[in-house]
Amino acid sequence: GNEMEKLKKVSPFRHSSLLRIQKDPKLALQLFLNPNSNPKPKPFRHSLLSYDLIISKLGRAKMFAEMEQIVEQLKQETRFVPKEIIFCNIMTFYGRARLPDRAISMFDQIPSFRCQRTVKSVNTLLNSLLICREFGKMRDIFVGIDQYACPDVCTYNILINACCLSNDMDDAWNVFDEMRRKGVFPNVVTFGTLINALCANLELDKALRLKKYMVEKFNVKPNVFVYASLIK
Repeated sequence: GNEMEKLKKVSPFRHSSLLRIQKDPKLALQLFLNPNSNPKPKPFRHSLLSYDLIISKLGRAKMFAEMEQIVEQLKQETRFVPKEIIFCNIMTFYGRARLPDRAISMFDQIPSFRCQRTVKSVNTLLNSLLICREFGKMRDIFVGIDQYACPDVCTYNILINACCLSNDMDDAWNVFDEMRRKGVFPNVVTFGTLINALCANLELDKALRLKKYMVEKFNVKPNVFVYASLIK
């Protein structure tokens, strides 16, 4: 019977491998919840990787009730501190599913997992809110950003994109100016977003001037996206 016992026992590493290859999220969940086929299993020590895998599979499948159950279990773990990327993934899943309040709630809970919030999770939240067109909520998060992180070029690009999508070019330029004041260098995405919005508003001369300015003043080379906007 000893050989059988050995076969039935699954190591955390093997468990992660089995989880990774399981395409069906429902079966993956079963595997996560019942790693051993033993009738009286010892408590199984899930690895951080297996949490990451199951959360991603459930999130992609929009099985949010099940995903939240696993996230709750992760909160009780004392053997490791989850990485910020796990929470970024969760906020992204909520954003795609148009569940902005759940994305905000996840962001608020990150410290209770003993995990530090950086500009990465702030940007992920802002981007999820952008997908949901929650411009007011984005503004609220940005106003209080200093308690979490220093905004970077990605933060400002998301905000400029939000202004352009809500057709508020004055605000977009205000964000651009604030970015410069804070010493954050605009990149090709910054200029691409502004040029695209100007072209959409048929302000082609302004768009061409901005392209010239970006090359001469900031030494930023236009990419395909910038040219595509100008050709349209």
